Amino acid sequence: MKAADKLKSSRAPTLEPSGGTQVLYSLYDSNANMLPANTNCVACSEDGRYLVLGHSKGLSVWYASSLICAAEWLQDNLEITLIRITRMAKITYLLGTIDDMGVARVFAYHSDSIHLLSFINIMDDINKRSICLTFDLHEGGHYGAASFSCDGDVCLEVYQFPSAAWLKDLEMETSQKQDTNSTGELDVKWSPVTVMIKITPPKIPTGMPFAVTVWWTGSQNLLQYFLQNAPKNKRADVVPVPDVVLPNAKEILCSAVSSCTRYIALGLDDALVYVWDRRSGSPLSITLMPTENSPLFRVQFVEYWPLPADDSQILTTEMVHLFVLCKSGAGYTVTTGHGALPSTVQLFVRPKDHRDLPAFTIPMPFLQGVSVVVQTNGKMFLHDIINQVTLCFLNPPSSHQITSPYNPVYVMNTKQQALFIRGDQNPSTNVPSEESSQSQLFVFRFRHADIIKQYVVSHLDRPQQQQKQSNINLDDIFNFYLQQRVLSVGEREKVIAKSWEKLQETATVAQQRQQGGRQKRCTK
Repeated sequence: MKAADKLKSSRAPTLEPSGGTQVLYSLYDSNANMLPANTNCVACSEDGRYLVLGHSKGLSVWYASSLICAAEWLQDNLEITLIRITRMAKITYLLGTIDDMGVARVFAYHSDSIHLLSFINIMDDINKRSICLTFDLHEGGHYGAASFSCDGDVCLEVYQFPSAAWLKDLEMETSQKQDTNSTGELDVKWSPVTVMIKITPPKIPTGMPFAVTVWWTGSQNLLQYFLQNAPKNKRADVVPVPDVVLPNAKEILCSAVSSCTRYIALGLDDALVYVWDRRSGSPLSITLMPTENSPLFRVQFVEYWPLPADDSQILTTEMVHLFVLCKSGAGYTVTTGHGALPSTVQLFVRPKDHRDLPAFTIPMPFLQGVSVVVQTNGKMFLHDIINQVTLCFLNPPSSHQITSPYNPVYVMNTKQQALFIRGDQNPSTNVPSEESSQSQLFVFRFRHADIIKQYVVSHLDRPQQQQKQSNINLDDIFNFYLQQRVLSVGEREKVIAKSWEKLQETATVAQQRQQGGRQKRCTK
């Protein structure tokens, strides 16, 4: 009997804290460290070495393996609400933050110290202040992007960071601090950040990443802007026009981007799922979800999907796999590709108790087809979305519950194969001490759990086929498109034939109804 069949025929195990001893099936680290007061956000470095926490007095960097604080940057009356981290050099990491006043900052963690490098938006005039809504960093720390709200208007800015100059200044400051003859602090004037492009909601014309694609709330259009160096004589206040407009049939509700950035999945109004191929500028597929009039809530790409058992099978089409979650709680997988009909499989049905609704899903990049599902009641479990099996439940101590199931404070450490997630005191339990009433960082480690060994991905890099396709010139794009058209001729002919059959059937039914109506009129 297969492992999946065994799990279907028996109740999924519950993984409890180990109680100080290492148990084979225990994923939860019982030595959870106390978090700083009001920890609002957490992020993990790509190499899995560090966690960064944003809280009510600034931010701190922690060792992910030991949960020991390595450095902190504190400021009174400052509350960090969003934090990002990326590795800029061997021992240097770039941090991006947003505080509760909407101010974005860029920091560097270097030689066990945190350095404030730049403010993204300085608010000199409170009446004309721009509030930073989102802030993200490009891998390697060379670029960043932030969205702002100012007087009801929303815009997106893309930045180029002077990473080489920052690294040089950081090394200089570290050297001076290590110099015993030096007195006082080094007054470093950090190099400024360059704004590459500023994008505002455009008027749609009628008729290095190398581009950025955006959509605006209430819009049906997906807009793509090519990132190029602005001409020296170009005015700074000129509104850029989108280079590519990808129109959709309905209003966009949610979106997701594949790891290779080639595919963009859109959840639209009226239960439509569009997958756009940015290389060809055409839809990969359009799928109508059987959602019983429930709006779509979230779409996600499932990057690692098990290959067919028959290795001799030649796959002429690159398949794309999606996880779609509806507001009703129903969940589906969608499998599609060039020239292939979409296949939809329901994973979750709408639960009878609204507390059992899936509120959030966390992808597991080191496990094939497995996600962490967080319910509205705070319960968590690992779910095999391919075989529709609940693998195990993840239970924090009964004294605590997951913070905000709809938007939990968590980070997935792919190198250590561990989930770090914040838990707060459960109000229904008695608080034995002041220490236990604080928020805690719970750790679920998956590396040595036998129950998930069969799902472990052998490598965490992007799929080779997608990685090769992410850096192709224009000629290769056209050649690839033509090859795909040739390879999909058979499938497209089948689709056309079926479409003609349906048209003929519809025409026949219409004629029969028309003749029946005439006979009734003649009888009267």
